[in-house]
Amino acid sequence: MEIRSKELKWQQGTLVALRFLIGWHFLYEGLHKLIHPEWSSLGFLANSQWIFSGLSEWIISNSAVLNTVDALNTWGLIAIGLGLILGLFTRAASISGALLLLLYYLFNPPFIGMDLSGPMEGNYLMVNKTLIEAVALLYLAVTPLSRSFGLDTLRKKYNT
Repeated sequence: MEIRSKELKWQQGTLVALRFLIGWHFLYEGLHKLIHPEWSSLGFLANSQWIFSGLSEWIISNSAVLNTVDALNTWGLIAIGLGLILGLFTRAASISGALLLLLYYLFNPPFIGMDLSGPMEGNYLMVNKTLIEAVALLYLAVTPLSRSFGLDTLRKKYNT
């Protein structure tokens, strides 16, 4: 039993670290966009070539919609990042983060034959860091151990 307990503690610690690190990534990206008002999703959307290319064109063609998308993206990244770092509403933050990353992936997938002129970090046929991080967030959403060491545990204590 002692070995199993040690394994669980290591698993718990690793999942909490993963939650924190992904949260940091989201928070950093959101804050970076917030403090650089010249940032826009225009370039990313202009490179869209797959199933959401028509939606991308529509967003780009309407400056009010583009500004709304930019604001939602920025504040969504910040909220998801804070939720993951603080361990508050962890499941909702994990699912929201995974959905956001899957949208990024579907707007600009790393498929062979796609002429992706924008900068890409690691592209291994159909797998990139965006997809890997999205799947990691889905795992965090379904794993109770990932909700340890956060404000969710305090929230549960006060709600019971």
